Amino acid sequence: MPRDAGPDFIEALARGLDVVRCFRPGRPVMTLSEVATATGLARPTARRILLTLEELGYVRSAAERGYALTPRVLDLGMAYVNALSVWDIARPHMERLVAATGESTSMAQLDGSDIVYVARVAVPKIVTLAVTIGTRFPAPATSMGKVLLAGLSPSELTTVLADPTRSGITPRWQPTREDLDTALREVRTKGWALADQDLAPGIRSVATGIRNAEGRVVAALNVTVHAAETTVEHLLEHHLPLLLRAAADVSHDWSLLDTLPIATAPAR
Repeated sequence: MPRDAGPDFIEALARGLDVVRCFRPGRPVMTLSEVATATGLARPTARRILLTLEELGYVRSAAERGYALTPRVLDLGMAYVNALSVWDIARPHMERLVAATGESTSMAQLDGSDIVYVARVAVPKIVTLAVTIGTRFPAPATSMGKVLLAGLSPSELTTVLADPTRSGITPRWQPTREDLDTALREVRTKGWALADQDLAPGIRSVATGIRNAEGRVVAALNVTVHAAETTVEHLLEHHLPLLLRAAADVSHDWSLLDTLPIATAPAR
């Protein structure tokens, strides 16, 4: 794929990442031709990249001369989560929130116009959409996305929304910019956001922000319920206060982490 990049840009690395990203939900196994078509690469180039990824353990040969990702790919995403210590910071507070509500809770951050899940404590319930670490959804249609978008400046928001979603999901609520701006003003006023089946039928959630030591929203935390089981009133009257308390605790610990001195190697 042609790119407008500087002289330090490593095209081979970018092509390798393109190949990894072309495996999407519903396409766990892809042939060489399908990979080449999805990435815009020549077949010989796609083949070399697949063989390299196979040698490194990120791809395996599958049935019918196809290829599939291996669990090792998860290491790439978890390296980011572990580097931030997101899970270590959030886990105890999220576990207490789940114990108090009986519902699943997740943490997400923005990646372009999508949210990406970086931490989650789930309860066994049947929901419309499966969610795991690394799952991405269009931000405007989710409670966590609204919180994260509301924390952006107008220029940042415009830039983010110009980035097409890579989630593969078509949400129920697809607002105009005017409608979204109205919704985000309400989020800024309240300090939390509600998504009532905006993403998909049956999914109802409320979210609030996680702030760092500078007071900037760096992540969002939510409680998700099934619409047939939990009313909006119960979600807001019972679960929301517990969520706000948990988010405040996570923000406190995140702020402490921000203020820790960075260790440096001694001079030789």
